[in-house]
Amino acid sequence: MDKKGKIIVVAAPSGCGKSTIINALIDGGDLNLGFSVSATTRPPREGETDGVNYYFMTEEAFRDAIAEDEFVEYEEVYPGRFYGTLRSEIDRITDQGHNIILDLDVNGALGVKRIYGERALTLFIEPPSIEELRRRLVFRGTETEEVIDVRIDRAQYELSRAAEFDRRIVNAQLDDAVRETRNLIGGFIALA
Repeated sequence: MDKKGKIIVVAAPSGCGKSTIINALIDGGDLNLGFSVSATTRPPREGETDGVNYYFMTEEAFRDAIAEDEFVEYEEVYPGRFYGTLRSEIDRITDQGHNIILDLDVNGALGVKRIYGERALTLFIEPPSIEELRRRLVFRGTETEEVIDVRIDRAQYELSRAAEFDRRIVNAQLDDAVRETRNLIGGFIALA
């Protein structure tokens, strides 16, 4: 049987550059990374395609999949609005020998680690400080002060869980954080 790919899980507070780092790693092409397509109960937005942007499911189908243990992690963001990672999506990519990178929240990331153990590497991207994180969120100019306060409160909770991850990367300078993340993933993939 061909060798299965490995599972890389990245979590970070909002504003820490997680998506930018993941995109840089995928675009680099040197780590054989596939990106997991999440499932959701939200309706598709214009231009979105089922199976490409998300697996769009009805709430009933999503709840049935939960009951059948088809998710490695999921969250009900608000009543009736679910997001999750299907076990079949991880298998689809890793069975082809590709490594998979998951962009998850702290609880989802740690749940995937519990399921897959040593086959999964959990990485936590953190800001240099809470003050710098607030500055970045304000600089984006996309949220109100109240929303930023909520994000900072959430970030403090997430930072309190960072020690539970396999490795932590401080994103003080983006190029350095991408390089460090690439090196950690490359070393993990190289392990037998």
